[in-house]
Amino acid sequence: MLQQSKPNPTALDNTDFVLRKRFKADVSPPQSNSHGDSKFSTVQSSPVGARRKRPGGDEKKDTKLKDFVNHPTFSVSQLRRFAISSGGLLKSANRKRCWPMLLDIDVDNIPPAPKLSVLKTHRDYEQVLLDVERSLSRFPPGMREDKRLVLQDKLVVLILHVLINHPELHYYQGYHDICVTILLTVGEDLAYAVVDRLSISHLSDYMGSTMERTKVIMDYVFPILAKVNPKLEAYLQKAEVGTMFCLSWIITWYGHVLKEYRHIVRLYDFFIASHPLMPIYVAAAK
Repeated sequence: MLQQSKPNPTALDNTDFVLRKRFKADVSPPQSNSHGDSKFSTVQSSPVGARRKRPGGDEKKDTKLKDFVNHPTFSVSQLRRFAISSGGLLKSANRKRCWPMLLDIDVDNIPPAPKLSVLKTHRDYEQVLLDVERSLSRFPPGMREDKRLVLQDKLVVLILHVLINHPELHYYQGYHDICVTILLTVGEDLAYAVVDRLSISHLSDYMGSTMERTKVIMDYVFPILAKVNPKLEAYLQKAEVGTMFCLSWIITWYGHVLKEYRHIVRLYDFFIASHPLMPIYVAAAK
């Protein structure tokens, strides 16, 4: 079972302030084409003091974002600035448009899912079914049961489609937490493309045949803590608590431990636009 440690939702809602309070985002329209920027370029973002929203601030950013993605000299590095800056991508409609852009996905070339008979042959079929059946809390409160059951079926297909497409990847408990968030946000077809790309990039270290690479990543939390909060790092080391407290945080991108959808998708904007190790930095954020 996943650890049930609870990060502070308010702190996570204000990740910009926690991690990037010294910087201010540049989200002005692009001046030149820069498609050749590096995959995870460094970006500066706004202080979470920006969470004190100006009247109409979200509306202005939403308009600027829509103008930006339609600009002929659109660049991914500048789109990352939008995703990381205060409020992130703001709306599901923007995420549906921008997450594939951030991940360089060809939305016009998404393969269909295999037949159910093929999906059932996967080694993790039964485990995926069990985990999805237990995922009731991840669906919006008040959703009709018939609609939820349809989405759960789609979630099973989504997960197994990716796993069959990448036999080198191994399912882990918690992967479905990420998949359900993406499914709810961008819909069935795009969800496959987004999850498929994340599984061979940001999530690949968690999808090995053992937890060795995951443990290595969790071990980074103490060196990071030593930099930002040496007293807390020393206390935790003395208490010999280990690093398992942050396991469910990083392997589910906090989807397993946060209750509010808005907190989760705000972090997903941040993580998709950032280096794959960013979830462990959030775990260490004071």
